[in-house]
Amino acid sequence: MNHNLYKILYKNFKSDLDKICIEIPDYKKISFKDLDILSAHFASFLYDLGLKKGDRMICQIDKSLSAIGLYLGCLRMGVIYTPLNASYTNDEVKYFIQNIQPKLFVSKPKLNDDLENICAKLGVHFFKTIGTSDSDPLLIEILSMDPLNIFENCKDHDIAAILFTSGTTGKSKGAIITHSNLSSNALALREIWGFTGEDILLHTLPIFHVHGLFVALNTALLSASKIIFLEKFNIEDVLKNLPKSTVMMGVPTYYNRLVNEEVFGEKAYKNMRLFISGSAPLTEKTFKEFKKKTNHSILERYGMTETGMITSNPLDGDRVEGTVGFPLPKIKIRATKEGKILPENEKGIIEVKGPNVFIGYWGMREKTEEEFTEDGFFITGDIGQIDKTGRLTLSGRSSDMIISGGYNIYPKEIEIILNTIEGIRESAIIGVKHSDLGESPIAVLVRDSKVSKISENDIIEVLNRKLSKFKIPKSIIWIDKLPINAMGKVQKKNLRIKYEKILL
Repeated sequence: MNHNLYKILYKNFKSDLDKICIEIPDYKKISFKDLDILSAHFASFLYDLGLKKGDRMICQIDKSLSAIGLYLGCLRMGVIYTPLNASYTNDEVKYFIQNIQPKLFVSKPKLNDDLENICAKLGVHFFKTIGTSDSDPLLIEILSMDPLNIFENCKDHDIAAILFTSGTTGKSKGAIITHSNLSSNALALREIWGFTGEDILLHTLPIFHVHGLFVALNTALLSASKIIFLEKFNIEDVLKNLPKSTVMMGVPTYYNRLVNEEVFGEKAYKNMRLFISGSAPLTEKTFKEFKKKTNHSILERYGMTETGMITSNPLDGDRVEGTVGFPLPKIKIRATKEGKILPENEKGIIEVKGPNVFIGYWGMREKTEEEFTEDGFFITGDIGQIDKTGRLTLSGRSSDMIISGGYNIYPKEIEIILNTIEGIRESAIIGVKHSDLGESPIAVLVRDSKVSKISENDIIEVLNRKLSKFKIPKSIIWIDKLPINAMGKVQKKNLRIKYEKILL
């Protein structure tokens, strides 16, 4: 059997080839047939350069049809696809190149002057640039090539992509994702989220990340769903295109912005059947405010670069705020502490096993072995508890856990309370050095501009009523904006560095 992901996608949309597949508002619409031909042109481009199954390539380009064509062309050819955030510095890019040694690097035009020289010095065979315009020279050249209608024969363990982790706890690691990892996850998501060819997905996410590329794009293509393809989340563009959509996937920041928009009314979401959130924790406050305003319960799910989607709140049934739902079909999860499996409702490290789980980190055999148990479960590093029904609630990252005077403090427990207090828009609890206790929690907060000033005493009073004394932040810091990465995750490492000596 050929496990090539593109062949599986094509099999599921080939009966709808004349249907509109992707619409870029005020620019163009393309059919599934157009997309298939585009991907075949990009496969021809890769073939012409001499790339073959198992070769690696890196792209650092803007979100565009060309980016989709390149991704699908790589799948067709069995070439290993590695997308990078355009904001990465040259030093970071050097590390990625040295780690996976790609034959091809595709950059957006004039990303920076030194990149081509860096690629040459590090042994990259080919350096190309491609933009978003129809008049881009490389795109014109690619479209002049005869399309290569290929489905390279791939086994289930053959590599489709290498995605680098965000590096929030150290050097980025290249997660090796197979064709079967991706197809199994997309098939499961189509089933549990009820995707069909009648759906229209509003796509506002970046496509260098699991969420926008593998979850959103793969699931929509597998379902022969139409995609409204926006360059980024722009509130005006979203409000303009939401009435034409049935599904939206986003990070919590998107939903915070929507719920605070006065013009976000019933007309905007009249055709929507599903709002999905992930990549960062959705606060109970946002969940409740969104439900109150729209009568839609945001569906929160849980996944990682290394695993794709692991759990999801149900399409039908209760979507419980503050939880990330149940394991997807064929996926097992458990909570452990020091290698022992914990009973229900006890907090521990979440481990996962299933067809979605990556096969290791590129060039890091020892690190890979450290992250897997003897019976094949991947150790996520996330802290959570599983109730008697199998529903998972997360408490944060084990790397974020604070040990103060011998007591374990889970930041999310405090953040959940802070985010319910009027006057606080966002919060982050971090551990910093303490001369007596080793480390102690401090609160970094963002004010809600719509609420009159709240005092620190008021905040501490609320926390004292709900938490043990050792969990109370030793200091409260107000800032204009929390540092976040491209997927909306708070960069607590940056905060820890900035405030590490505040209690000394």
